[in-house]
Amino acid sequence: MEMEAVAATAPSRTFVDKLKAHIEILDPVTWISVYPCLTGGVMASGMMQPTVHDYLMLFTLFLIYGPLGTGFSQSVNDYFDLELDMVNEPTRPIPSGRLTKSEALWNWSIVLAVALALGAMLSINIGGTRGLVILSTFFTGLFLGFVYSAPPFKLKKNILLSGPAVGISYGVIPWLSANALFSDLRPEVLWMAGLNFFMGLALIIMNDFKSREGDAQAGMKSLAVMIGPRNTFLVAFLIVDLVFGVFAWLAWSWGFSYLSWFILLSLLVILVVEIRLVRDPQNGVSFMKSAVNDGFGNAIGKSDIHEHNAFLRFSLINNILFLINQLIVAALIGMKYMHS
Repeated sequence: MEMEAVAATAPSRTFVDKLKAHIEILDPVTWISVYPCLTGGVMASGMMQPTVHDYLMLFTLFLIYGPLGTGFSQSVNDYFDLELDMVNEPTRPIPSGRLTKSEALWNWSIVLAVALALGAMLSINIGGTRGLVILSTFFTGLFLGFVYSAPPFKLKKNILLSGPAVGISYGVIPWLSANALFSDLRPEVLWMAGLNFFMGLALIIMNDFKSREGDAQAGMKSLAVMIGPRNTFLVAFLIVDLVFGVFAWLAWSWGFSYLSWFILLSLLVILVVEIRLVRDPQNGVSFMKSAVNDGFGNAIGKSDIHEHNAFLRFSLINNILFLINQLIVAALIGMKYMHS
């Protein structure tokens, strides 16, 4: 009630202000997080044709996973995390008074309805086992996006539940859905989905730095709260290094020997960055500050928390290298099936 009162006393907003707030609560920056996996899944199928039909299906898939699916989960998160956001992110649409809670409820309800309709239409259009894969994975993603923030489950309260939920939603599901869009599931795609699961797990562990203060006050059990920044970095870096190591082994076993060496070279670069961050969790890899703050700040976010800014600098290097490698392997997998 007190939170609603704060929102109710905010000055009146124009239609454009309201529209901007409704878009902001969907957090457009996060939409692109699923696109690399979607792109990889499609490329690995090797079956997409340059036709209007296939381009429309691809556009629909990107729409339901980006603005609708990811946007839905972000809107739900803001709706149920008002008290936390009053501490951690008071400029967000609801705590700042630019949207009321009832308006936020309408926001994610409408987005959910549209996402469900389009997801069902896409799966019916494809049909068969592939249609069931798309339907089940997309609905699972929406379910996880809701229970991640909503009581009574509120998976985000415990890293043992929140990490796997994020890994499945942002790593496994997009790869499988995108691959099923144009072909039966490739065995290699199952491996790539698994690698992205663990990479997503590592990144969400470090992303919790930004809300460490509010999480501690609310009793949220993130690793950053329980074991501190340096140990959190160590746990996350161990997962990242294992992902790159297994990735290199897989590339070699699939016959992509040159790529496996490039993956190992990428891992070497990552290790150098990790060592600097473990030594100085707040200001490590400071040479990347200008690139993050001035170059990519609007795309990957900014923070007043030193450890979170250090994580953003790491994620910029890590994600670019991981993205390049997985798009190359997706292309090689697709080419293999094109010629088979």
